[in-house]
Amino acid sequence: MKYIFYVVGILILTLGISLTIQSKLGTSPFDALLVGLSKNVGLTVGSWEIILALLLIGSNSLLARKKPEILGLITALITGIGIDMWLFLLHDVVSPDILFSQAVCFTTGLVIVGLGTATYLHTNFAPIPVDRLTLIIKELTRKTIFFSRTLIYLLFFMLAIFFNGPIGVGTLLTVCFGGYILHFFMPITGRILDNILNKS
Repeated sequence: MKYIFYVVGILILTLGISLTIQSKLGTSPFDALLVGLSKNVGLTVGSWEIILALLLIGSNSLLARKKPEILGLITALITGIGIDMWLFLLHDVVSPDILFSQAVCFTTGLVIVGLGTATYLHTNFAPIPVDRLTLIIKELTRKTIFFSRTLIYLLFFMLAIFFNGPIGVGTLLTVCFGGYILHFFMPITGRILDNILNKS
């Protein structure tokens, strides 16, 4: 049952990511970096998700002083495939052109990202390397998830600018509120999933 929620959480997360990309208002700094690399270097957005995951797995191993979490690559593979799948399915269906519809698309995507991330993280099975990095920084700094998430967003923000990723007002909103939304959903999804898993 836990693994079902793991996959469902990732599918929810990748839907949210794709909606923020389609909104054209700017994406999270990490996703902006993926899109920038895809447009300027080649390969799909999902492919870069997998490539960067490999680099982050190595970095996380050094920071946590533990063996590399190879299972994180499985999550990155599912995430990369999910992003490419949703972008393909939403390409002609969700393509807002006016500001109001773009704002609705982005806001919906941002909330869905937080929900999906909180859902799959609670299963404690092979987090996406960037989310594992969030938890590692939280432990090292003894700060909140909000603090560690925002710190990571700022790092990828600078990299996204360098690779000419889709930086916009949505990027700023993600930096300001992405960590807070995740922090909000973590206890809620935790209670719901614990209740379901305990009953099963």
